[in-house]
Amino acid sequence: MWRSGFLPSFTSLLKILKKWLGLGSLVDSMSVFEFMLRLEYFPTEPTLNLLISMLSKAGMAREAHFVFRVLLGKGCLKCAHSYNPILWALCKCGQSYTALALLYSLKKMGAVHNAASYTALVYGFSREGLWEEAFCMLDEMEIDGYKPNVITYTVIVKFLCDEGRIGDALDILGKMGKEGCDPDIVTYNVILRELCHQDRYVEIGELLQVIDQKEISPDSFTYAALTGGLLKRGQVRVANKLLLYVISAGCTVDVAVYNIYFHCLCRENKSGEALSLLQSVVEKGLVPTNVSYNTILNGFCREDHIDEALQLFDHFEWANNSPDVVSFNTILSAACKQGNSSMIRRVLYRMEYEGVKLNVVSSTCLIQYFCTIGKISECLELLESMIHNGLNPTVVTFNMLLDKLCKNGLLGTAHRIFREFGNTGYFPNTTSYNILIHASIREGSDSLVEQLLRDMYSRRLKPDAVTYGSFIKGLCKEGKISVAIQLRDQMLENGLTPTVTIYNTILAAMFQRGKFWDIVSLLKDMTMDGCEPNAVSIEILKQAMSKCWMKRFPEVSKQLEFVICGNCEKETQTGGITS
Repeated sequence: MWRSGFLPSFTSLLKILKKWLGLGSLVDSMSVFEFMLRLEYFPTEPTLNLLISMLSKAGMAREAHFVFRVLLGKGCLKCAHSYNPILWALCKCGQSYTALALLYSLKKMGAVHNAASYTALVYGFSREGLWEEAFCMLDEMEIDGYKPNVITYTVIVKFLCDEGRIGDALDILGKMGKEGCDPDIVTYNVILRELCHQDRYVEIGELLQVIDQKEISPDSFTYAALTGGLLKRGQVRVANKLLLYVISAGCTVDVAVYNIYFHCLCRENKSGEALSLLQSVVEKGLVPTNVSYNTILNGFCREDHIDEALQLFDHFEWANNSPDVVSFNTILSAACKQGNSSMIRRVLYRMEYEGVKLNVVSSTCLIQYFCTIGKISECLELLESMIHNGLNPTVVTFNMLLDKLCKNGLLGTAHRIFREFGNTGYFPNTTSYNILIHASIREGSDSLVEQLLRDMYSRRLKPDAVTYGSFIKGLCKEGKISVAIQLRDQMLENGLTPTVTIYNTILAAMFQRGKFWDIVSLLKDMTMDGCEPNAVSIEILKQAMSKCWMKRFPEVSKQLEFVICGNCEKETQTGGITS
């Protein structure tokens, strides 16, 4: 049109720009905007402010900055609404210093800021853990005459809690009170959740009293914060009681809170009760999500109630009209663990019928199943199919496959897979090497062990306690106890604490070779390292005591008897020896 001599009017292009903005098509909006600039048309300031805001929210900070510069060039610097979205976009993508530079440059031009401008910088620096800069911005905000509001303070509280700095977060809460800035329920929810994470129940009670005294109504997020924190700490029963109280008291809760309660019930093996409750609340008008169904489905599978799981799977009205890939994976995982081939076929057929494709989780379940029943060729075919179809196996998938192959005596096949897929970016890791090193030592392949160890160091992967444990076991098997002890010492020098399993391996080797004085010395080392003997250790010591010629070493016998009796007392006090 333009080249043929026809020029669209300013009004028509502005309408098109507004239309694309209304549809959320930012690429097309930018094309129209740039075309208008070439025609020397300048869109209205409200339209450009909207464009900047939408670009910033979409993470298109560069494009937003370009539009803002156009505004700046036209002398449009009346308010902060034009550039605040850019500040927020920069701070949300980790470019807080760039945002700070922009703020200062605008200050020099005489631009007017507001509390939101400074809050964006406080957010960015807090998010990046740059606390000195964050608090400097807070001070600068007050010096410039802008009082921090509840959003500003809640931002700081949130990121302090994310770092576990609950004491500092409570100090900010106190500062809010002194400054006359009343915290809202969002602020309290953030702090309540972190208090739950840290088991600080006294402070939780005190804070709930404050909320009640201020006549602030707890919302669904309050209950979710409390129960979420409790669940993270493994306090399932406490979380269950809290939600039961909330629901029984008739408090208004949404489906998210019910989903947490379903999770609590299922964790206590009460999936049937969870399903009954779900049916009850649906009759009262609650609209469940697929998370609701999947939570209960997973509960039934954990309890090995597969029939109930299948009934839920097949007969309930799912939120999205049908089960999703999480639902299928839940049933498939249970079927694979049980080795139930007919159920596996049934699930796979249903997935194909529903148009649900296998993902990494589904494929990993099947690989584990094929390895367990010895169908290695099918297992390898599935792995190749995953890669061919763009499903990148995780390191967990590879390690599980390596482990199964090695346990089936197929070290060569495992090593071939290791070589072929060893440069995927996320595989191998230390666990991968541990699996192969352990199998190589067991099969006496010293050359492969050396090769794996060299390769491990070349990838800058450090041996861990499992790696050392494999080498120590191999050395003890060959009777090289002194070398095994040297390797144990090397562990300690590298900051690794030998496990009780490693000590038991050395103890057993010493016992088999009659090195009773060495046993006493090793027990002292265990004590120094803070490693307590377990049931296996005590059994080895009892066998040593039972040797009739131990009478020749009465001092050794006394010391071993002392260790055994000491552990028996602990067993009496705790109700059993940790195995």
